[in-house]
Amino acid sequence: MADYKTVKGEATGTIYEKKSEFIGYISHAKTEAQAQEYLAKIRKKHYDARHHCYAYIIKDEGVVRQSDDGEPSKTAGMPILEVLRHSGVEDAIIVVTRYFGGTLLGTGGLVRAYTEGAKAALEAAEILTYKQCVDLNITVDYSLYDKITTLCQNRNGKIIDTQFTDSVNITIRMLSGTQDALINDLVVLTKGREPSVSDEIYDIF
Repeated sequence: MADYKTVKGEATGTIYEKKSEFIGYISHAKTEAQAQEYLAKIRKKHYDARHHCYAYIIKDEGVVRQSDDGEPSKTAGMPILEVLRHSGVEDAIIVVTRYFGGTLLGTGGLVRAYTEGAKAALEAAEILTYKQCVDLNITVDYSLYDKITTLCQNRNGKIIDTQFTDSVNITIRMLSGTQDALINDLVVLTKGREPSVSDEIYDIF
């Protein structure tokens, strides 16, 4: 697994080119079905627009799609896709809706306008970076809780869950590959008790 970027929620931005209006929309989409649902939503919202060109990248499904939606070949969908690829953003769809302003833009003008429309949406979005993490889990006596909290701070670990019963069960999230030093600290502190380590997961860290 590798770190990856996506967008939070959705965002929009608009540009104008020779009186044509290009409204860029971007939305998080974890599946192709979600991407298609969002596209349908934009088409319904702008039912009177001439074109709804789009591109999306769905990470887990390995899906990459783009469409010129009636514009000349490679003047809309591909430029939008290139904006996504260049940004490194995945699990996202960009739709650029065009209202024709009466002046033909030519292939170069269309490529530029759809590129800028996609960029406008992307620039308005909140970008989230997910990193490879692991969770450490350990159960200790109450007397060790404060010391473990200090160890976590020193080793850049985040305590994400604590359960207090007759002892304390602690779950600590760390960047994958950085956990060995904290594991050693915990073994020393608890006189031999080693925490369990989860499989790698993605989280904003």
